[in-house]
Amino acid sequence: MTIFFNKKTVIFFQTMLAVAVVSAAHAQVGVGTKPPKGAEVYMDGSRKMLDEKWIYWNGPRLAAKPPIKWTVVNDPVDKGTVINCNDPASQGGLYGSADIVTKKQFKDFRAHVEFLITKPGGNSGVYLQNRYEIQVLDGDSTSHGMAAVINESKSPYYAYNGVGKWNAYDILFRAARFKDGKLTEQPTVTLYFNGKKVHTNQKISQVWGGPNSGIDGGNDGGKGITDTPGGLKLQSEGHDVYFRNIWIKEMELVSPDTDF
Repeated sequence: MTIFFNKKTVIFFQTMLAVAVVSAAHAQVGVGTKPPKGAEVYMDGSRKMLDEKWIYWNGPRLAAKPPIKWTVVNDPVDKGTVINCNDPASQGGLYGSADIVTKKQFKDFRAHVEFLITKPGGNSGVYLQNRYEIQVLDGDSTSHGMAAVINESKSPYYAYNGVGKWNAYDILFRAARFKDGKLTEQPTVTLYFNGKKVHTNQKISQVWGGPNSGIDGGNDGGKGITDTPGGLKLQSEGHDVYFRNIWIKEMELVSPDTDF
């Protein structure tokens, strides 16, 4: 049997298809996004996963001793539990003294991180490859502020949900490339902040913050980037900042394009 469609019917189905595609795209970023096929969950709010998949970063300022002193607390917005990054060893803003990093290390990857700042001025950070910081800092809209690729981009503060609310970073990161030991392509990142694309193919020139910040921070003032893989790191600076729903999917990005 042959079925004929008039022009209006065809337009209707085309419109519905377009809506479905757009909806699916938006469902892949933002607060509450579930891990896609092939991704691994790294933080589900449980003590068990915290101990199994994370360790303290053994940097030059490390002052904390295992087990990890980050705590499991009740989610102040939704059901379940989340992880508070406020470690006693980091009181006074001593970043690097009690930061935690995934035991698994990465090259290129897609990541999703959700965080909630409980008080004005709350401070933490998300480090890609334990090198390049995406800032978590309430009240700062400079290139050192909220959701900035630190010192490399402006802060997209307009996309921030504010204190006491969950926020989400959706990240596609491509590591630096080397040939014969020499840097040939800079690391690149695209970032969605609460579902809004805020950085597209942002190139990263160096590791900022010195040796206490992350891998290669002490090499040539942070410019001496190496090809050593690194984990996803979360920063403790003595503030009550909560984390949940962290997942990572390893990728292999052949071309220097992280737009998605």
